[in-house]
Amino acid sequence: MMREGWVSDDYLILFDESEVTAASERYSLSLAGYEIVGLRNWDDFIIRDGNGDTYCVPTVPAILNMVSTFSVPDVSALQSDARFSGKIKWHVKPIVFGGDPQQQDNVAWVGHEQHVQLVKWWNDQYRAIKSHHPS
Repeated sequence: MMREGWVSDDYLILFDESEVTAASERYSLSLAGYEIVGLRNWDDFIIRDGNGDTYCVPTVPAILNMVSTFSVPDVSALQSDARFSGKIKWHVKPIVFGGDPQQQDNVAWVGHEQHVQLVKWWNDQYRAIKSHHPS
């Protein structure tokens, strides 16, 4: 069963080991060699490589050159918060596309299935733009 809550200033959603493969398949991102093990502060995936090392990568764009190291804390340290349980903060216009994370009208609270669809759609848009306009 998924665990979520605060650890210091980070809100984490951590998938149970039995959910990791399914979550990685649902999001169907091109992160070869990594599995999605959770979310950090709603904007980043927590991913794990084959050695068990953990990292963060933005949900959009979820690309390997954006990976940074992140150590997952002990799940017993999570402090639950009923205000956010089962919800994911989503930037209606993602930051990489010029969305302002400080504007209230750019924030929506979505469920996990809607989050999957939004992440997939916006990553597809990002890849389409990059394929037409490589940097």
